[in-house]
Amino acid sequence: MKVIVPVKRVIDANIKVRVRMDGSGVELNNVKMSMNPFCEIAVEESIRFKEAGKADEIIVVAAGPQQSQETLRNGLAMGADRGILIQTDIDLEPLAIAKLLTAVVEREQPGIVLMGKQAVDNDNNQTGQMLSAMLNWSLGTFVSKIEIEDDSFNVVREVDGGLETVRLSRPSVITVDLRLNEPRYASLPNIMKARRKEIEVLTPDDLGIDVTPRVTVLEVTEPPARNAGVRVQSAEELIDKLKNEAKVL
Repeated sequence: MKVIVPVKRVIDANIKVRVRMDGSGVELNNVKMSMNPFCEIAVEESIRFKEAGKADEIIVVAAGPQQSQETLRNGLAMGADRGILIQTDIDLEPLAIAKLLTAVVEREQPGIVLMGKQAVDNDNNQTGQMLSAMLNWSLGTFVSKIEIEDDSFNVVREVDGGLETVRLSRPSVITVDLRLNEPRYASLPNIMKARRKEIEVLTPDDLGIDVTPRVTVLEVTEPPARNAGVRVQSAEELIDKLKNEAKVL
């Protein structure tokens, strides 16, 4: 089984995001970038598939600027076999990414697309669902456990009321949640080997996909600062403040 794992280059999850002075977006200059944490979990799970003899080849795919090659190298160092970069400087929307991935999937013919449920930079949580619809493949979202059978996947997904177990016919698109696994650190020998692994560079035009943005960002602002809390002396005073000051009762 061939596995495709889309990965995204985002601001490191441990870095405080700053808005540009002109309000046109978030500051990316001189900011540490890394692989989206949910994508790391998807890469780790695909490697476990291969180690268990369930997968033959793992392909990591990124869509974004030339610097996204660094993200692909991280995936290759973790254990993926080869990478594909769809290079563009356009700020891609979920629909455009889904169209690009559809073109790659139709060319590579994998048995599964395993991806993070969302990216931590925009939290759209849309690409996997759109990709499933375009391919007409079965879909499992927010997945925290995957079991592979001969012609299907049994997955446990997190829902509002708890956990739901579903069976997906192959081929499938699966978006993963945080509790699926703990990603490994790439070893130094594997980092060196990753430098020699193949990364194919394409453009949206090569795939025949129009990625022109459909949404225009007018302004980005930081959330307002939270007001300091106050200590009340009684339940009656609390009710009074909630009713007359906060206006929530």
